[in-house]
Amino acid sequence: MVPLKRDDERKKISLRELVRQLPGTLSLVWRADRVNVMVYVSLQLVLSLQPAAMAYVSKHIIDGVVDAVKAPSPELRTAVLTWVAAALALAAAAVIIGRVNGLLSAMTRARLGNLINELILEKALTLELKHFEDPSLYDKLQNARREASARPLSLFTAALDVVTRTVTLISFGALLWHIAWWALPALALSAAPAFFVEAKLSGEGFRLLTWRAPEGRKLNYLEWILTRDSHVKEVKLYGLGQLILQRYKDLFAKFFAQDAALQRRRFWFHLGSNLLAQGSLYACYGTVVWRALGGALTLGDLSMAFAMFTQGQGAFTGMLTTAAGMYEDALFMSNLFTFLAVEAKGEVATVSPPKTLPKGPHTLVLEGVSFRYPGKEKWALRDLSLTLAPGEKLGLVGENGAGKSTLIKLLLRLYDPTEGRITYGGVDLRELDPADLRRRFGAVFQDFVRYQFPVFENIGLGEPARLSDRPAIEAAAEAGGATELVKSLPRGLDTTLGSWFDDAQDLSAGQWQKLAVARAFMRDAEVLILDEPTASIDAEAEFALFERFQRLAKERTAVIISHRFSTVRLADQIAVLEGGRLVELGSHAALVEKGGRYAALFELQARGYRS
Repeated sequence: MVPLKRDDERKKISLRELVRQLPGTLSLVWRADRVNVMVYVSLQLVLSLQPAAMAYVSKHIIDGVVDAVKAPSPELRTAVLTWVAAALALAAAAVIIGRVNGLLSAMTRARLGNLINELILEKALTLELKHFEDPSLYDKLQNARREASARPLSLFTAALDVVTRTVTLISFGALLWHIAWWALPALALSAAPAFFVEAKLSGEGFRLLTWRAPEGRKLNYLEWILTRDSHVKEVKLYGLGQLILQRYKDLFAKFFAQDAALQRRRFWFHLGSNLLAQGSLYACYGTVVWRALGGALTLGDLSMAFAMFTQGQGAFTGMLTTAAGMYEDALFMSNLFTFLAVEAKGEVATVSPPKTLPKGPHTLVLEGVSFRYPGKEKWALRDLSLTLAPGEKLGLVGENGAGKSTLIKLLLRLYDPTEGRITYGGVDLRELDPADLRRRFGAVFQDFVRYQFPVFENIGLGEPARLSDRPAIEAAAEAGGATELVKSLPRGLDTTLGSWFDDAQDLSAGQWQKLAVARAFMRDAEVLILDEPTASIDAEAEFALFERFQRLAKERTAVIISHRFSTVRLADQIAVLEGGRLVELGSHAALVEKGGRYAALFELQARGYRS
């Protein structure tokens, strides 16, 4: 077995903690399909009595045949045939109940899987950006989704199986009491090692999968690189195929070695425990045969005892193995409950009720704002102060990593400042309802989303409440410079975009960006944020966009991030960030005249255009 690291050993869960997973799991199953669950449980309890009933009927058939052979009579033959008919009825009932419960189980599994996925997705909606930028969150999410849709039903049926097998064993004990009362305890002791072995190996299997969750994501990523259209060009150009494939093979080989080691241990442990169980079973056989040879038992008693010994040992082994499986199921369920319990306190106002503002725009003020990402020592922003008046346009300039995008995250309250505060209309952003705050903003992000939806939805999602408002969508397309693009598509606004679905139309990066800009204009925002809004479009389209932008956003406050100085020079004031600090602030003309950092960057870019 490949050894686990010490940190990963701490991921063990106590038996007490595992037992605590059971009520929550059963509650999920009940929520998913309570009617089917009640019928399923009732039928399984009825079915648990079938083995004892069948053994009892078989005893009477055998004894009846023996008696009828010794002293033939119509009454004895009729009695035997009646018991045969009873056996047929029991067998038929078992088949019918098994089929019905198979149907109920399949229906419940589908509903339960959907319920679990909905809970995971609903939880995802409550999480903050910091959770999505934390790799450990993805480990929790992957562990929760990997088998949680199947594990709740498995844990439920396992718990029910323990109950029904117990009922079966009790019924066996009642029938065997005068024949071999000691047999069931003996069989139980012989089956116990299998339980402890399975519990131990199930725990090791769980810890193995939990420990390698990050590498599991890496395995999926390597596969993704080789199978996605967005990567195929570079893979072929640079000849990356064999390199990536070899890394995939090496990682898979590592996983296989770990799994194979665990399976080899499982094989030897199970072999030993099974041989012990068989020895105990045949010792019981020999004892009742000896008593039958002495005349203490009838042939029917002997037959019933044989059947119950075999089925009893199977019930004990199955029950203990099932209990060990419950341990494994509960371990996986703990992943789901851990994910659902992730705290997300930032998506609410810090005061109750949240403060409100009249329709703006309002003055936006940063007062000594500093910020560093969770778990990081380096400051992303440090002691940043500036004021943006209503309707004013602010340009943000700086090298990559200067803090521009981080500032945008703070303005949208995707993070809160570590120090200082940001106010809008004189109110701290933390005291406003986040949903109300964000409704006042429209944004084009540098990493904008390319929705594999129709064109009208790609634009209309900027204001979901107006998704069916075609005139508004057309106006937003015009504002974003996407009208000609829409006209060129086969079905106009109804053209499905992307490459995931049949009969869809993919676009160039610049065309996608025009739709993202149109999406931002779909919202009647008080503040517009444009993060590299022209990075993927040509110079002519850029000029046309900002000409429209100045006209359409005349009354709106705007924050513009761009590496193109032809873009930011149109702003009323320009903030130059360096290492997370504000090093210069002023208009384009004033900053050029100052001859500082901005002037040097502007001259450097202008020289590139002139050469």
